[in-house]
Amino acid sequence: MSTHPKSTDEEIRERFDRDVERFSNLETGQSATIDAPLALELIAAAAARVTPHATAFVDVGCGAGNYSLKLLERLPGMDVTLIDLSRPMLDRALERLVPATKSRVRAIQGDIRDIDLGESTCDVIVAAAVLHHLREASEWQGVFAKFYRALRPGGSLWISDLVEHSDPRIHALMWDRYGDYLARAKDEAYRDHVFAYIAKEDSPRPLLFQLDLLRAAGFSGVEILHKNSVYAAFGAFKG
Repeated sequence: MSTHPKSTDEEIRERFDRDVERFSNLETGQSATIDAPLALELIAAAAARVTPHATAFVDVGCGAGNYSLKLLERLPGMDVTLIDLSRPMLDRALERLVPATKSRVRAIQGDIRDIDLGESTCDVIVAAAVLHHLREASEWQGVFAKFYRALRPGGSLWISDLVEHSDPRIHALMWDRYGDYLARAKDEAYRDHVFAYIAKEDSPRPLLFQLDLLRAAGFSGVEILHKNSVYAAFGAFKG
């Protein structure tokens, strides 16, 4: 990973402000994300199976609302709280969600590190392609602790994200595979473009690092739904 200074929150927000259309496709998800539609389907199905009586849902880094739409198909009675840095993303998510549900939908623009989710306020939290913007280990610990406090007993947290690997040899192998995927999806120029903004913006952590932190935060169990190369979908449960 690059040792150059990472993008600021403002720089990240500005990029996503310009990228609403790409994040509005429910069928393809994000083209740079391996198995995006599969992760979307698995998380929606798992959340419905684990938390069938959920009445309140928080979508962290909601983008254009794909995960919220998918979860509402299976759990239609939930109130939804959308959180994102980008106002245009929130506006598109509201535009898509409000007609899709009779439940309450509210939007909060901001950084999850700065937002108070309260205590025992929701049954399901989803954080898709967002936590890799966290930087220091203390930020990861603080956000996972915040998620745990916000969930009611029996609640569930679901994450889909870019991950690193602790062993540099395995990380290099998986990174090569990801580069091949990007080049096949479009071309080598696209691969280089994606690699450049990951190096500039993102600070992914290993899957096992995150699972250990979730347990340390108090979650009673963790489950891996899917992993392919440098992307993983997984969950945690509050007993």
